[in-house]
Amino acid sequence: MTRTMPPSIHPGRIGFDIDGVVADTMEAFIRIAREEHGIAVHPEEITAFQVEDCLDMDPEVVAEIFQRLMEDPLGAGLQLMPYAGRVLREFAGHAPLTFVTARPLASPIAEWLRVMLGEEVHSRTRLIATGEHDDKTRHIRAMGLRYFIDDRAQTCLTLEEAGLHPIVFSQPWNRGRHQLPCVENWLAIRALCLPSENPDEAP
Repeated sequence: MTRTMPPSIHPGRIGFDIDGVVADTMEAFIRIAREEHGIAVHPEEITAFQVEDCLDMDPEVVAEIFQRLMEDPLGAGLQLMPYAGRVLREFAGHAPLTFVTARPLASPIAEWLRVMLGEEVHSRTRLIATGEHDDKTRHIRAMGLRYFIDDRAQTCLTLEEAGLHPIVFSQPWNRGRHQLPCVENWLAIRALCLPSENPDEAP
């Protein structure tokens, strides 16, 4: 049975993964594969977290694209997920933002966050790059968080086993792989954390 969603979460008690949650990494991967390698990939084809497990692509090409997204997200044109910027700026007015990513390098994605969110919001940002998907639990605890949003189902299941409250950001590669609470987009995240405040119309 699917776990129930908490009624309301203070923005200071929730943390976020980067890729597939804050950053639209799938869009960037698909665009680079098409524009630079002549490979057509459709979002619904990415049904596994490790894309080489579900796509008929040369693993070296896959590794090259992801290395570029890791080392130079700005140069690769990595964008925020829809509404993520607006919601994160709003959350930053209530509490510092906390990001815990499995990326091995912190500085490139920290600079990306600074550019995407602006200097003022970035000054209220905490970022941890673990280098490992399964090493997030201790950092999330150390940051005083109870809730965490991630697109990797196994990470969320591990967090649940540790007594934390994960929420899955719905993506093609995690559907049907868990019974945890999930959100479809950033407007749903906003409604979960600021249910009594009415958003404006602009993204």
